[in-house]
Amino acid sequence: MAERPPVYLTPKGLQGIKDELKYLTEVKRQELSEYMGAALADGDLRESAAYDEARLLQSANEARIADLEELLHRAVIIEPSGQVGPFKAALGATLVLEAQGERTIFQLVGTHEADVLNGRISDESPLGQALLGRQVGEQVVLQLGSRQMAYQVLEVRFD
Repeated sequence: MAERPPVYLTPKGLQGIKDELKYLTEVKRQELSEYMGAALADGDLRESAAYDEARLLQSANEARIADLEELLHRAVIIEPSGQVGPFKAALGATLVLEAQGERTIFQLVGTHEADVLNGRISDESPLGQALLGRQVGEQVVLQLGSRQMAYQVLEVRFD
């Protein structure tokens, strides 16, 4: 079996995964155990929708726990850059971009932390790939369907 690729995480992303894992193992697992116990106490398991639901929820919880443990096993933490300016865009960098007169701020993160609505784009996304290695003053142009979008790099920093 081929080794799975690394999972790149910022320290904040790592903490988020650890927090979720702790909740699922210490709180959710106990809640589901109690729910299953109540369903068992209700009697006939052959026709118990509550028991079937409890088993499905427990199975989903255990699968998520296994997924998170696997992510942690493969995690490579993105530390702030040791570069002394000018900074180049890399995982963990916060970038200020300008496109069509509007400024946008993104943090470049690994796939498992990506959340465009909260300003975190994956290094594997088209924009993320185009930005890797770029410096202030450089421009990247993306083909978005039938039109092009140009982004000017205004700032690269490691918070």
